[in-house]
Amino acid sequence: MAAFDSSDLIRFQVLCYEQVIRLDDVMEETVAIHGRGNFPTLDVKLKNLVKIVRDKLRAEGVRVGDIRLNGGAASYVLDSDSCQPYNDVDLIFGVDLSNHNELQKIKNCVLSCLLDLLPEQVNKEKMSSCSLKEAYVQKMVKVCNEHGDRWSLICLSNNKGKNVELKFVDKMKRQFEFSVDSFQIILDSLLTFYEVSQTPMSENFYPTLVAESVYGNFSEAWDHLTKKLIATRNPEEIRGGGLLKYCNLLVRGYSPTPNIDIRGMERYMCSRFFIDFNDVLQQRQKLEKYLNNHFSEEEDLKHEYLLTLYRVVDKSTICLMSHERRQTLNLIHQLACQVLIQQEQRAHNKYMAMQQFDHLNGLTIDQVYYGPFDSSCQYFGIPQVYQINSTCVSCPYCPPYLQCS
Repeated sequence: MAAFDSSDLIRFQVLCYEQVIRLDDVMEETVAIHGRGNFPTLDVKLKNLVKIVRDKLRAEGVRVGDIRLNGGAASYVLDSDSCQPYNDVDLIFGVDLSNHNELQKIKNCVLSCLLDLLPEQVNKEKMSSCSLKEAYVQKMVKVCNEHGDRWSLICLSNNKGKNVELKFVDKMKRQFEFSVDSFQIILDSLLTFYEVSQTPMSENFYPTLVAESVYGNFSEAWDHLTKKLIATRNPEEIRGGGLLKYCNLLVRGYSPTPNIDIRGMERYMCSRFFIDFNDVLQQRQKLEKYLNNHFSEEEDLKHEYLLTLYRVVDKSTICLMSHERRQTLNLIHQLACQVLIQQEQRAHNKYMAMQQFDHLNGLTIDQVYYGPFDSSCQYFGIPQVYQINSTCVSCPYCPPYLQCS
């Protein structure tokens, strides 16, 4: 384990046994890297993927420092009860990028790892790095700027939004959006444990693992995580201002810390968002991508999220001309309508499937209710179907229309 300056210890905390076990579960999880077209899905355990990438980098002469689990997955490991479900798996490899040639080496190493993960029956000799990139990489980012940032991101695709993001970081000025996603867990001792230990983990035998809050104060960030509080610093430094993540936290029951100037923070967020995404097309692409990545399995939350985003933009945007502001609000309104129509279509399909089931089983629909969707919503209601034929006294938890077998 690396030595830490005593003045910085406030940023760190040692994981307890339950947290180590949750981390082990995450690392043992099989992640799916989906290929486009005819390229097969690559299924690999997260711990094996980390080891393959690390070993490949070292073999190519890239100096690798510590390796960290970052973001939502790290928050889940620390407190699975309080934090929201994580989507992307963020991994940070500390590397030396003082030589720009290292960036090309890193790219080649990751693509080579994908080649190694292909099934044996695939003819790998005909696979080019370009075709692998097109098939499995969702995005690649390289940042070297006047602020001293030097890092690279390679995001591996997953059709359900559970992407694997590999970050190769030398220097990164801003490593978090909000305090609740500022946690990083240093994985090196766990990786060593996997390689050398012949004994499984137990409450009396497990590796020592350390987590860091890059927010600055671990106890404060932990308090925000467990109490579902929103706090950040200088949101104007965040790409997109943190606006989309902020609304995501709001819709999941988080609330701003009492000492925060929420109106001022929202204005900064909106201003930075419109600086980074300054036309409606860019905004649409960003919003659609965010919805797909963060609500892929939570369709019911999409509409509520868009209503929350609409309210924040409506009351806190001061940097746009009136027609630009109306364009953005209309965009959010249109997306909300699309989501609601999709929800109504799914409800209709479910209703039709239920009718077919009733016909086959000789059942009838007694009552159909069209309840109000939401008093704050100006759109169409979603049909809600209830069947009331008989109740099963032996099973009080069964729906009233379903006979116990």
